[in-house]
Amino acid sequence: MLSSKAMLDGDGEESPYFQGWKEYEKNPYDDVQNPTGIIQMGLAENQLSLDLLKTWIENNQDATRLTNNWESMFQDLALFQDYHGLPAFKNVLVEFMAEIRGNKASFDPRNLVLMAGETLTFCIAEQGDAFLLPTPYYPGYDRDLKWRTGVELVPIHCSSSNGFKVTKLALEEAYEHAKKLSLNVKGVLITNPSKPLGTTMSHVELDELIAFAVAKKIHLISDEIFSGTVFENPSFISIIEAVINRKLQKTDLWSRVHVVYSLSKDFGIPGCRVGMIYSNNERVVSTATKMSSYGLISSQTQYLLSKLLSGKEFRENYLKENRNRVKERREMMVVGLGEEE
Repeated sequence: MLSSKAMLDGDGEESPYFQGWKEYEKNPYDDVQNPTGIIQMGLAENQLSLDLLKTWIENNQDATRLTNNWESMFQDLALFQDYHGLPAFKNVLVEFMAEIRGNKASFDPRNLVLMAGETLTFCIAEQGDAFLLPTPYYPGYDRDLKWRTGVELVPIHCSSSNGFKVTKLALEEAYEHAKKLSLNVKGVLITNPSKPLGTTMSHVELDELIAFAVAKKIHLISDEIFSGTVFENPSFISIIEAVINRKLQKTDLWSRVHVVYSLSKDFGIPGCRVGMIYSNNERVVSTATKMSSYGLISSQTQYLLSKLLSGKEFRENYLKENRNRVKERREMMVVGLGEEE
């Protein structure tokens, strides 16, 4: 006898997005072996700046050899580590997170949990609850959030007529729709910068979301996984910065605002599996930390990346060059698509 989850017919991958993945795997494009195959356009994997990381690794053998001033760190890193994460890694992560937000918001390493963002859903909601999220949204949420946790996702319908901006009317309509479905709305989930649109939210939109969360007494989750890759105006504004601008740190909303981040996109290292949750809610941090034991980042990975991120000059140069390369690649795509019209 298996669990109800194991016995489900669906796997959370019924959307056209995942069906496309499966078709690609059957017939992948290759310019020599299979020139008529399928080109995968749905994977947000940045390989443009891996050469910068490779050069850093070549010049910093201490990190890759797991040594510190030529003394081996192997024993320290091979033995059991506290699942709160290596302090050196968390300290440099919050410093980096502040930098890519123009130091307009500060972060406390004690409020940072090294874990996949979906863990936050387990801490906030359960079956029968719902999150509202603007359309279009990342299809993986249907698997990562809905299928795994049992919560429902209710779309906030946005229109191309206004650049897919979130409006008060759209928020209210989504909320009322969830109520008609007898769902308990626990929060709003946004991706900022947007995946898949690549746009950033304005002060007006963020203020609208904040006012809505205050009025409904619900959570506000901002997935900011692309925050370090914004290469042109309008600039990126973190939800933390927006709340600070409204001087709401001492209100109960402060404990209901959460940020999800990762190094997978800005640094192009999804294979390192470095995800994180930032929250000012002590209970959320405590619960997520306990749950993180199911998906810990290896001590060796934390050590290597703490060394990589500890150099401020490298961080700044990498982000600047990576943004330039992403912008250049986008312009190439725009020109190429224009030629096909």
